[in-house]
Amino acid sequence: MSEWITSLEGTDAGATVATLLALGAAFLHAVFGALQKGRYDPWLSRGAIDSWLFVLSAPIALFVVPWPEGKAWLILGGAMVIHFAYKIGMALAFSRGAFTVVYPVVRGSGPLFTVIGAYLLFGETFSLIQWLGVLTLVAGIFGLAVYNLIHIEIDRDTLVAALWLALFTGAMVALYTTYDAFGIRYTPDPFTFLAWFFFLTAIDMPIIAALRWHNMASHPPLRPLLGMGFFGAIVAWGSFGSVMLATRLDKVGEAAVLRETSTVFAALIGWLVLKETVGPRRLALMTTIALGAVIVELGG
Repeated sequence: MSEWITSLEGTDAGATVATLLALGAAFLHAVFGALQKGRYDPWLSRGAIDSWLFVLSAPIALFVVPWPEGKAWLILGGAMVIHFAYKIGMALAFSRGAFTVVYPVVRGSGPLFTVIGAYLLFGETFSLIQWLGVLTLVAGIFGLAVYNLIHIEIDRDTLVAALWLALFTGAMVALYTTYDAFGIRYTPDPFTFLAWFFFLTAIDMPIIAALRWHNMASHPPLRPLLGMGFFGAIVAWGSFGSVMLATRLDKVGEAAVLRETSTVFAALIGWLVLKETVGPRRLALMTTIALGAVIVELGG
């Protein structure tokens, strides 16, 4: 598998695979966000997911893939810090705002910052048409956020704080997308970076979740929580792993923009699963988001 991935780098076939991976990551990331925000306290949800990520990734990292060498360890250490900040921001935002309010802001601020970071770090450039697509996508996402801010009735007392936290988390999304792309490109075997990334970045939240669960007046039952965590860990491997492989095969900026169509999937999940209202205006904004991603892809 590793040889096949590396053979696709810089080819037209690789670009096609990267597009499919980024779109798959978009859907899976929306599912992942819904799992964290859904039935349980967001801190407990993320802790359960990361517990399984640690358990499932450990044997792959330790016994299957080649171990990291040299500076790869420092890169993985940096990933642990950045993703810890992202996870804290995400849990704080989800604790204060509805899924369909917080998620669009997090994902909307990410692609614009990522495109800029990809230019500075990798020398990637976009055509004028692609920039039009980026602006269309970002306008749709932030339009959806503004509409939610005006019309959503739930969690009104903590909504402004939730939006500021979501904006911070979006900046972390841009940072980790660019940083992880650097890491997976630096490591000769991409699956070395992926396995050790999931293994090492999953250490923190189980500890925080265990302390939070212990201090709760009413303890949620562990069996269904851990069941959700197992499913979430599989989704996380698919979501984060897919987009990182996409950034190795093709442009980081394009992969980041395509992944942010996750906002469309998130709105549908919020409507169908979490029973959050979606009307014609929000549907139009979701269509704008998808249109922006299409323009970016066709413009390239």
